[in-house]
Amino acid sequence: MDIFSDPVMLARLQFACTAAYHFIFVPLTIGLGLILAINETRYYRSRDPKDAAATKFWVKIFTATFVIGLATGITMEFSFGTNWADYSRFVGDIFGAPLAAEALLAFFLESTFLGVLLFGRKRVSPKFYLVSSWLVWIGSALSALWILIANSWMQTPAGAELSADGSKAVITDFLAAAANPSIWPRYSHTIVALLIMGAFVAMAVSAWYLIKKKHSDFAMKTMKLGAVVGIIVSCVMIVTAHSSAVVVAEQQPTKLAMMEGMYDSEVPPLFAFGWVDEDGQKVLTPFSIPGGTSFLATGTWDTEFPGLNELAQTEEYGALDVENAPVNFVFQTYHIMVAMYGLIMLTIILALVFTLRGGKIKDMKWLQRLVLISPVFPLIAIQAGWFTAEVGRQPWVVYPSATGPDGVSLLTNEGVSQSVSAPELMITMVLFLVVYAFLMVAWARTMGRFIKEGPVVEKDEPALAGAAVKEGE
Repeated sequence: MDIFSDPVMLARLQFACTAAYHFIFVPLTIGLGLILAINETRYYRSRDPKDAAATKFWVKIFTATFVIGLATGITMEFSFGTNWADYSRFVGDIFGAPLAAEALLAFFLESTFLGVLLFGRKRVSPKFYLVSSWLVWIGSALSALWILIANSWMQTPAGAELSADGSKAVITDFLAAAANPSIWPRYSHTIVALLIMGAFVAMAVSAWYLIKKKHSDFAMKTMKLGAVVGIIVSCVMIVTAHSSAVVVAEQQPTKLAMMEGMYDSEVPPLFAFGWVDEDGQKVLTPFSIPGGTSFLATGTWDTEFPGLNELAQTEEYGALDVENAPVNFVFQTYHIMVAMYGLIMLTIILALVFTLRGGKIKDMKWLQRLVLISPVFPLIAIQAGWFTAEVGRQPWVVYPSATGPDGVSLLTNEGVSQSVSAPELMITMVLFLVVYAFLMVAWARTMGRFIKEGPVVEKDEPALAGAAVKEGE
């Protein structure tokens, strides 16, 4: 099928592009928000003007990223009312509350106290400024929570029933809908991934300064902070990844089957890499651990899971077209995500060891260059994980999960607006790409200027800090 004449495929492609672009900036905002708050905590304790300059530096980086993230998120919301109007009618009763809460309870919290960080250093007490820095980060994390409540409901519906005419899902229990089976594993998994991204960006900035032999004190402090945060959240990632995978195994059997390339029911092995022969319906790989996936999902080595062919024969998953299912795509994105985690752990261990061992990283050019490019690893992992989650539930936009209410599901081709044509989608997608390219160049130039300037200590910072201490304490 020619995708350029297929409105459904074009609508999916357009939303995928805008979501993937937007999700470059969300990890940076939430991840760097924690780095910013920890830096301000350091300054609150030390009263060192250099630490104040570090906080100011991260506030500038955070603000520029926050603004671009906000702008790129708006286009997705417009898509709900245009390209995905039928989908919005189906889920509108469910999505209204989480999206409103995201704006009222999270975005306003984040943006209000960001204003304090931008303009309040000389106007509020040190304690209030410190609390504001943490509230900015908490607000960004809460924003992600409400968005993920909406997204997780699409994956594992709960607290709703199908309307009498079958046209929409009607909420019956808001708390059950919000606390749907996948929300907490998915939220914790996502937040940990974003914190890893923030830690790696902080280390990359430090590595750049070490390579350029500039701001060495700031570079070493930030490298240590990024490495410590990075190793902690990278270890926590093992737990959240396992929890998320268990939910997929229990609630979304077709997604698990695509992630592991299972066409027939079997005890799934664990693949490090491979290629799915979709015509021959098998995974081509030189290496696998028999029963490995079974063990990770259930704790036993011999649990059999249904394959795609069997699932397609059931009433619940009968809409699955096995021959055209994107099995290899989901298999590859899932295993790319896992491979990136291996690179993340290797990099963070090296950075931590050679930073804590007398700051040896200052003389290790190869490690500095590795750390400089290392944010690519979590970025690829995050994008690959989202592609796995979203493409893996096809052909449903609202997935008929194992414990979901009867009848509450929606096929993707039934969620696309019938009034938006393929040429209109092509035109808007090209326009989006042009605008997004412009925004990326503007953001990159701004980041480059901020990083080139570095943390600058104001001449009157010590006096201002002392006056604020007396006034605030």
